[in-house]
Amino acid sequence: MQFKSLFLGAVAASGALGADRLCGFKEPSAEDIAIAQAFAAQEAAANETMSLKVMATTNVNVYFHVIATSQSASGGYIPAATLAKQIDTMNSRFAPYGFAFTQAGADWTVNSGWARDGSELAMKKQLRKGTYRDLNMYLLADMDYLGYAYLPKGVSSGSSDFYYDGVSILGSTVPGGSYAGYNLGLTAVHETGHWLGLYHTFEGGCSGQGDYVADTPAEASAASGCPIGRDTCPGGGVDPIHNYMDYSQDSCYEEFTPGQVTRMNSYWTTYRAK
Repeated sequence: MQFKSLFLGAVAASGALGADRLCGFKEPSAEDIAIAQAFAAQEAAANETMSLKVMATTNVNVYFHVIATSQSASGGYIPAATLAKQIDTMNSRFAPYGFAFTQAGADWTVNSGWARDGSELAMKKQLRKGTYRDLNMYLLADMDYLGYAYLPKGVSSGSSDFYYDGVSILGSTVPGGSYAGYNLGLTAVHETGHWLGLYHTFEGGCSGQGDYVADTPAEASAASGCPIGRDTCPGGGVDPIHNYMDYSQDSCYEEFTPGQVTRMNSYWTTYRAK
């Protein structure tokens, strides 16, 4: 863990992680891809109906778990007022797409191992609250990525997959946090997109079905900063650098596509709304 702390200290000093370290979302498995392909086929078949259908707002309860190394700002101890700002940010960014978030609870834990993303399952077994439709967000003081999350799938309550479910983010990415370029609270929006079933926009590069959402242009690799006009897969439209599921800086993020919204609703209805 000491090496990890030194690495992240250097990262904080330089103000940036490498583009390949912004999100720890795991490469989709064959099972994940099969699910995405099935949803894509269903959505394509129902496209005209879906375009006319007014979707009701989906309400999501959020449980915050602040994991710090000490009861200080330098130790990752995030105050309640900042958590309220994080909820406000999530609501403002997801509101155009029919999702609303309500803070259902918050707790603060001082545990140096957990705060550095250690003993994940043990931590979550102790702290997780609610059902599979409730979002548990773990704000860690120190981790190798800005965040990571788990895709929805069929799970049994009380199983390891049930406990692993949720979103983990680096605490310094919350609104007003210390991580320059990524401190508007949009890491939580990006990771919640994964939690609702979305892949990265650059998944699969220029070939194949990419992120398995029809209206996100193919992208050869993750964007960095806000490279207006970037076009790494000619012929399919410029790269979706403003999409929340790319790796752009927070100030560049603006949107989900209609297809992504349909996909989030497909996953929600199938796996979380029960």
